[in-house]
Order: sequence, then C-alpha cells, then structure tokens
Amino acid sequence: MAASFPPLVEPADELSIDEVRRYSRHLIIPDVGMSGQKRLKNAKVLVIGAGGLGSPALLYLAAAGVGTLGIVEFDEVDESNLQRQIIHGQSDVGRPKAESAADAIHETNPYVDVVIHNERLDNDNVFRIFEGYDLIVDGTDNFATRYLVNDAAYFLKIPYVWGSIYRFDGQASVFAPTLAEDAPCYRCLYPEPPPPGMVPSCAEGGVLGVLCASIGSIQVTEAIKLLTGIGEPLIGQLMIYDALEMSYRKLKVRKDPNCALCGEHATVTELIDYDTFCGAVSEEAADAAAGATISVVQLEHMLKERTDGVRDFVLVDVREPNEYEINKIPGSVLIPKGDFLNGTALGRLGELSGEGQRQVVFHCKSGVRSAEVLAIAKGAGYSDAVHVGGGVVAWVNQIDPSQPSY
Repeated sequence: MAASFPPLVEPADELSIDEVRRYSRHLIIPDVGMSGQKRLKNAKVLVIGAGGLGSPALLYLAAAGVGTLGIVEFDEVDESNLQRQIIHGQSDVGRPKAESAADAIHETNPYVDVVIHNERLDNDNVFRIFEGYDLIVDGTDNFATRYLVNDAAYFLKIPYVWGSIYRFDGQASVFAPTLAEDAPCYRCLYPEPPPPGMVPSCAEGGVLGVLCASIGSIQVTEAIKLLTGIGEPLIGQLMIYDALEMSYRKLKVRKDPNCALCGEHATVTELIDYDTFCGAVSEEAADAAAGATISVVQLEHMLKERTDGVRDFVLVDVREPNEYEINKIPGSVLIPKGDFLNGTALGRLGELSGEGQRQVVFHCKSGVRSAEVLAIAKGAGYSDAVHVGGGVVAWVNQIDPSQPSY
C-alpha cells in the first residue's frame, strides 16, 4: 500500500492576515505550509458525536483551521459527561450537546463555520447528512451506528477516521476503501458485531476521561494528514493504545476479499437494519424477558410487601461491585453477571432462594445485563424469575432521586 495519498481537498484561494497570524505555527512547518493550511480552510469535516471522542476532535479540528465542521449529535449534556467531554462545561448541563459544542468551537476559532445536525443518525437521514463532506470523523459509542457510518461512507465514497475507547484501552484507524484498491473497511476488521451483551458500553464499564483525548487527538492527526496529503495515514492499519502500559502498537488490517460490503461478491449493497444486525440483547435474553419484565414501580410495591411480610423474594443486582457502591436498590444482593457466565453464581442463588422456593428478581443498570442473566436463570430452572426494566437508572429517576446516577 502506498505510503501517502493525494490531498482530499483543494486549497482555498487565500488566507486573511488574521488567519495567517492565527495559523503561523502551522505555516512554518514545511510539510503543511500555506498550501496545507489553505486546504484545511477549504475542508468540510463531519464529526459524529460531541461526546468523549467528539469533544477533543471538534476542538482540535477547529483550532487547526478546518473551515467547515459538521456536528451530528442529538443528546443533551449530562453532569456525568463532564469527566471526559471537555467541549462542554457546567453551565451547559441540560443543553443540546450540538449547540454547546458549536459555542465552544466559535470561542476557539471564530473563522470556522459550524453546521449543526441535531438529530439521531439513522438510515433515513444518513445520506442527506453525509453528502457534501470531504471526511468523516466517527466518535460513536455503539456498534449499530458504527456499521451504519461505515456502510454509508462507503456508498458515498467518503473516507472516515474511526476511534474506539473503553476503560484504559483505545483503538483508531482510517477506513477508505475508495482511496485505494487494497484499503479495507470497518467490516473487513470486524465482519460481525460481538454477541449481544458481550462487550459492555462505556456507560456500563467506564472510561478513563483522558483516554478520550489520546484517541481523539490521533483521529484529528489522521484527518489533517488526509486533508492535506501529508504523511502515512492509518489506512490498512489499526492503532492500539494501552494507557496503563503506555504502549502503542500497530497491526496491519488487510482488505477482506470476502467482505460483505467492499469484497468481490458483496452482499450488503444497501443500508440494512443495523439495530437488528447488532442486537442490544441476545435472542435468548429477549425471549426470557418477554412476559418476565417488571417496572420499578412494581418493584417498589413488591419491596413494601416483602417488608410487610406479605411476599417473599430475592432481589439480585448483577452489576459490578464498584457500580454497587455508587447507588443501589435497598434490599438487593450483589451477584455480578460474570459469576452467572462462569457458573459460580447458581449455587449461591440456590441458597438465597431456598432452591427456587423464593422468586428471584434481577436488575442491573439499565436492563440489558439483567435480561442476559434472566435467560441463564430460566435455563437453570428458575421459571418464575423476572427482571426489572430500566434497572437502577429507572429506580433513581422514578423512585429515589436522592441517589446519584452514573
């Protein structure tokens, strides 16, 4: 694979005197220079998400002088975002993230045009939103949207820079199968999503705040290289970062000739149902939860009956111990989901329930993990077990707002 690629963008006609002053540290880099900076000025980059990765990416793209920045973001700023989403501040809590991010960009660089797409990216709007951009920076945090971005970008022939973060680990790459015949797409690296419930989200597993800056800055570096045509971009390469060991390593990613999207005999020739393709929960969990899901209001009533001696059941929290320390539903017993997966939990569950004599009620943070555990319990003979839809998030929101959320 070639070490460099032609610049994605033609240079703008000129830089103003104020822009020359602002970007002087770029202009004196021979590889960037006046031509490179003019290309950045003429560039249109779409950033998907104004969260952990989108925050540093947007700020540094703006500071670098990218002329037009699009923001796709439908969420509002929550206090739990501020530990890592540095584009937002305390006064932005409750505001649309796209608007908050736009204000921060204008404060960073008033010469940048910001286009706000305050909507959830889906099959109906993705082509309309992507059209006209030179490059996409993907800061999404779920597999369904990642596959949607990959497929839509491929169909529109737009390269994109991808990043992923979890706890202390990060990954980054550039997917641009339309720039070179041997360049892979995201599906070449990950032909199928992981099994539902196998990979926790950042909301479930956490993320070191500063990791977002490490990976976000790599994404911006790759964007600048692609837009200006300098250096060797991460096309056909996967960058893996381990913050605890402070190690970076690169793996070669080859184009898959059998790729469903960009392979020789493609089977994905249009957008598909990405939610079904990725599935939030497994079929087994969905089947187990059907008719066996209770609300937090029902749980509150059941707990009152248990206190009054009218009813007897076991409430099992399947989150991790550190989550249990943040907030909890009173009267719950902690047995992490992992103990059910490795089989060690069933013995304790038998003791707590009197070998099934007492009904078992599971809950987690939002209802995904508890549905997976419910399927395991029903398979082990706990036929009357149920789980709590919405989990502890719903409990805090609807029943006990005095507890913190996360």
